[in-house]
Amino acid sequence: MSFDLAARLAARHADNLYRQRPLLESPQGPLVMVDGRSMLAFCSNDYLGLANHPEVIAAWRAGAARWGVGGGASHLVIGHSTPHHELEEALAEFTGRPKALLFSTGYMANLGAVTALVGQGDTVLEDRLNHASLLDAGLLSGARFSRYLHNDAASLASRLEKASGNTLVVTDGVFSMDGDLADLPALAAAAKARDAWLLVDDAHGFGPLGANGGGIVEHFGLGLEDVQVLVGTLGKAFGTAGAFVAGSEELIETLIQFARPYIYTTSQPPALACATLKSLELLRTESWRRAHLATLIQQFRAGAHSIGLQLMDSFTPIQPILIGDSGRALRLSQMLRERGLLVTAIRPPTVPAGSARLRVTLSAAHSEAQLQLLLEALAECWPRLGAEEPAEIANA
Repeated sequence: MSFDLAARLAARHADNLYRQRPLLESPQGPLVMVDGRSMLAFCSNDYLGLANHPEVIAAWRAGAARWGVGGGASHLVIGHSTPHHELEEALAEFTGRPKALLFSTGYMANLGAVTALVGQGDTVLEDRLNHASLLDAGLLSGARFSRYLHNDAASLASRLEKASGNTLVVTDGVFSMDGDLADLPALAAAAKARDAWLLVDDAHGFGPLGANGGGIVEHFGLGLEDVQVLVGTLGKAFGTAGAFVAGSEELIETLIQFARPYIYTTSQPPALACATLKSLELLRTESWRRAHLATLIQQFRAGAHSIGLQLMDSFTPIQPILIGDSGRALRLSQMLRERGLLVTAIRPPTVPAGSARLRVTLSAAHSEAQLQLLLEALAECWPRLGAEEPAEIANA
């Protein structure tokens, strides 16, 4: 018996679920070169426009000149450089927590945190729409795993009543495909009532949310006693790469000792930490980026409603246009692409069946004029979508 990979791939094609990688031939930004064509992009997570910022680039170059280009070893051997340590201290201060710990990716941070905290005999409870890395972490932990209804504190409470051992509640802060916010005050209260801990992955909240860009915890005015484990990624609003976990000294020391994705991997390049220190400074001091982003979000939602598009309950830079059918989502994405606009169609299994959508993401680097071009194109394409015949389209 052999692996019938061709049949699996053919089924993906037939179900309009086949994915291809667009080739980016320029730095990140609103205007990009993709597959040899100049495009106006609305599908990057570079929410504050820092991924190609000249000061961040200069910090990386200076860091490489001072510290070289490789981490060299794991943090516990000889790979924990001064820039790593300085960035951890800065992230702890930024989040208002005693300690922070760097990870090479957000997937590793989530996997490391969950599996280090719970195991056999324990319970992990997760939102049904959590990011795949959180769901995988719960399944791999060996703990009793259950998913509560999306953003439903009552559903969580009913599952908490049946929990055993150490119990960890896990949620996204901003849900990456819908753009809505977790009801953290209610979730934290439910967890606290049953002596459970709450882990929040705020990958999409840091930067856009909070008066100082501190994310969903700052947005709701919550503290360490409410959210014991706070995870953030650095490849989105920070514009660089990597991730971190912030919390108590005991939490961070526990992760250093028991989080396998941290222990058994080479540290990120120290120059990358230098670049992230600069992006963190810009995130905190240039509040105009968040203000401009808020203006763009309002402009998009008002324009989309006037066209008759079905949006989701989001006031974040993630603004999905709900289509439903995967084929129709691909066609609308292709129609925009033909007009020089890049907006990705998101389909199952990334989102539930029947909820394919165009995931519009906005950046502080976009201008109001650029956003108006997108709205005008959507106004032209949307009425024509139902009349167009399906075509062979492959998109992400």
